[in-house]
Order: sequence, then structure tokens, then C-alpha cells
Amino acid sequence: MDHPGQRIKAAIDRAGFAIQEGVISSEMIDSLICLLGRHERGESLERQGKVFAIRNLLEQPEIAELAGSSRIRTLIEAVLGGVFFPVRGILFDKLPTANWKVPWHQDVTIAVRNRFEVSGFGPWSMKADFLHVQPPAAVMEKMVSIRLHLDACNESNGALRVIPGSHRYGRIPENRLQAILQSSEAHVCNVNRGGALLMRPLLLHASSPSLSPAHRRVIHLDFASEMLPTPLQWLSERVEKSTQGIAFQ
Repeated sequence: MDHPGQRIKAAIDRAGFAIQEGVISSEMIDSLICLLGRHERGESLERQGKVFAIRNLLEQPEIAELAGSSRIRTLIEAVLGGVFFPVRGILFDKLPTANWKVPWHQDVTIAVRNRFEVSGFGPWSMKADFLHVQPPAAVMEKMVSIRLHLDACNESNGALRVIPGSHRYGRIPENRLQAILQSSEAHVCNVNRGGALLMRPLLLHASSPSLSPAHRRVIHLDFASEMLPTPLQWLSERVEKSTQGIAFQ
């Protein structure tokens, strides 16, 4: 099994995550850091004047182009097959002024354009002025996330910790979480600068505060392989009256 796509699919099927080094070049990383540094402050989250998160990155043409690039599509295609599209983009950073601990959790919400009461979807919430909802677990099971590391990430600066195989448990009730954690061994996802971590959203994951004051910048992109039930729409979705039908920003 020498082909990277086969290795990635096998790892994600088994463990819920896979690491691929050398996905983006040093030159591209420098360009992305420059782009993110110019991002409008009104669309970012800050503490003491320092940006630690930016939501809806897919509105940036350069990020949308990155999400649609062959280097990213090849990795996502290995997991989702030939039909998929980006649905959300977020920047995460850990700074001395925003060096938070993230407890064990699953990613169970999606960003949508509009609110309609559809069976199985809820509760609803707002995150940084964007509408989010919890969909049925089946929606999350057909998604994959890719975390592109603009800085080297290890245990000392808040690398993601995961519970291998926990993506197969569906949406985990709060009263089962501690039992799963006590009977499982966490894995630290060390990733070099330019590397990528692919993971299923329902994989249990957490991170610790960084022990060093440097940046730990990660571009997090979510991909889906199916449309939402009408009339719900992904945040990244726009309908065009053309022969192309659905297009994504």
C-alpha cells in the first residue's frame, strides 16, 4: 500500500485520522501568513489586539483556491471519493494572550446560510456572527476536516490529541465520554510545518495550552460530500441560475 491516498483512507477508516507531511511549501506558508495578517479585523477574533481565530476563511479567494488545489483535493478525494466541496474554513492560533485549553469533544456543528426547522437539525447557535447548527450524525460521518499547519506543532505547543477509533461511536452522549476516555489511550498528533492532519469530525480530540509563546497557526478546512436537505444550505453555498447549478465560494 504505497500510494498516499490508500494509506490515508486506511488510516482514517481505522483510526479516524491521518498525517501527511509536506503538503504545502515554505513559500506558500509565508504567503498565507501574509494574507492572514491582512485579514479585516471585523471578521476576526482577538484578545488584547492579537488575532487568535478567523472564521469563514473561504470568503478569501486565496483560501478558496487553496481548498480547490490539486494538492488538497488529492488528499480529500482519498477519503470522500470524487464528489466533495469545502464548507468551512477557520484559522486557529495559540498566543500568550489567547492560549486556551480545548477539552475533549467532537465537532458536531456545521455552518449554514439560513435557518429552517428541519427534522434532526438542532440546536442552533451563532459563532462570530455566523449561523451554526448540529446536524444528524450521518451528516458529520460523511465529512472530513484537514488541518494545514503553518507552524510546526508538537506536544509543547498545543498539538491536537485524539482518541483513535472514536469516530466510529457516532455522536457520543456526555454521560459516556469519561468511560471512553478512561478506557482509551490518547495519541498526540505531531505535525511539521507544511504538513496536514486529516480527521473525521466525530473523532474525539482535545489540545493543551502551549508551553512556548510562539505562534501555532492552523488553517482548518471542512469538506462535505453531500448537499443539505432543502431548504438548508451550507454557508459556502450559493445557487446560480446557470447550467452549472450549484457553485461554492
